Amino acid sequence: METFYRTHSYLVEHTNAPVRRDLMDEIDWNDRLIGIKGTRGVGKTTFLLQYAKEKFGTDHSCLFINMNNFYFSKYTLVEFAAEFVKRGGKVLLIDQVFKYPEWSHLRACYEMFPTLKIIFTGSSVMRLKEENPELSGIVKVYYLRGFSFREYLNLQSGNCFRAYTLQEILENHEQIAKTILRNVKPLDYFQDYLHHGFYPFFLEKRNFSENLLKTMNMMIEVDILLIKQIELKYLSKIKKLLYLLAVDGPVAPNVSQLATEIQTSRATVMNYIKYLADARLINMVYPKGEEFPKKPSKLMMHNTNLMYSIYPVKVEEQDVLDTFFMNTLYKDHKLYKGDKGTSFMVDNGLHFRICAEGCKFKNNPNVYYALHKLELGHGNMIPLWLFGFLY
Repeated sequence: METFYRTHSYLVEHTNAPVRRDLMDEIDWNDRLIGIKGTRGVGKTTFLLQYAKEKFGTDHSCLFINMNNFYFSKYTLVEFAAEFVKRGGKVLLIDQVFKYPEWSHLRACYEMFPTLKIIFTGSSVMRLKEENPELSGIVKVYYLRGFSFREYLNLQSGNCFRAYTLQEILENHEQIAKTILRNVKPLDYFQDYLHHGFYPFFLEKRNFSENLLKTMNMMIEVDILLIKQIELKYLSKIKKLLYLLAVDGPVAPNVSQLATEIQTSRATVMNYIKYLADARLINMVYPKGEEFPKKPSKLMMHNTNLMYSIYPVKVEEQDVLDTFFMNTLYKDHKLYKGDKGTSFMVDNGLHFRICAEGCKFKNNPNVYYALHKLELGHGNMIPLWLFGFLY
């Protein structure tokens, strides 16, 4: 146990989160079992350590552990928790919980140690409540995303802009943009964000694209194969499928052709597409009223950084802008296939068209136009970058 305490103290003391994530204030920390899901690379481990540093410092009543530790190949989580509670432990932070196969032990800890709070991180691929009924009713699940454009801009420019709701942006975008433009020119930072601003590891002194490619491989090799218990021999098929989808761009998938290309069945292709979506590598866009397992009307990469890393020679600006809009609204809104002349329908009937610079269109008062390279909008013409302030 002393080794775990020493490791915890070292990690907390050396944690320096560049951006305080808003999720820190959105979580109800009074709950006793909290799951924080997120795609690989968005900073879940740092988030746990930041919480420990803010609330407890190096106080031994809080302890960070990683399920990668070989200790847990011999001893159970219940045994560990019992010893921790016996020593006065109150908050157990568990990183990479999917590496530990016995989910029932989390419920056992919850029931056996009523004074213990457990906060754990897991992959976005995990279906905590659906696939682990023993956790249903007791776990509260939250989602940590990559940096928004707002968070990236605050970090790079030294500002502290707040987030806005979609309604606020639609109704008051001119005044909001003026407030921001008095302090910084967002368009000076926007292209860099599209290229490398979503994943916090752009701050590391390593090649970002190489690092992201490594992370994408880990998403498939560990998050998908391990959690979905897929045999290793199918790994190359899933990787090839992701590449083909990225190369095709945001279009409706030709499932029969993809099945031929990766030498598997149509049903398996659709399952793999679902796993890639769960891993937050792609997004599926459907007409309103339709959903998986139907074929989506469009497949898009989950965020723009992925586009530049997986197939940089064929990155179309319009596709990048559409992907940015989809990704930034994805957190709190439902996006559907747009009607003719629009890009997306949002929620229950908000129509948007995403416009690259120089795009020509006839203004429809029932449509909101998100315009690239526009600093300040007017009426239903809104700067695209401002949608990056939704979280």
